Amino acid sequence: MMAIALRLLPQQDLKTELDTLAIAQNLEAACVLTCVGSLTRAVLRLAGQSEPTTYDGRFEIVSLVGLLSRHGSHYHMAIADDTGRTLGGHVLAGCQIYTTAEIVLGILPHARFGRELDPATGYRELAIEPLEPLEPPTG
Repeated sequence: MMAIALRLLPQQDLKTELDTLAIAQNLEAACVLTCVGSLTRAVLRLAGQSEPTTYDGRFEIVSLVGLLSRHGSHYHMAIADDTGRTLGGHVLAGCQIYTTAEIVLGILPHARFGRELDPATGYRELAIEPLEPLEPPTG
């Protein structure tokens, strides 16, 4: 597995920058390995909700997980406020970096991630396509 490390700067949009990177780097399949940083605005779709919820303040990013490719992305994030209260959900555009977001992405060279409408969920869900057969382990 290869990796890309990046730092997002104040005022940048977390989701938009990751999605733009996936397109610019022509990524077929990647995942978020780690992220530490902070936000002044978080825009999340909470579990069971159809509309986004926006939080303004100062938040620590305590977890960011997700899959991305030039064909689409899916991220979830947990943030903590100044009391340590933690909340999380599906990441939407509008999450604004406060001081930094230090991110490492893992690149999966033998897969392509796509997004296809799943009639059962009503969402564009992950479709995984192998790019070439993987060699069996030796030994």
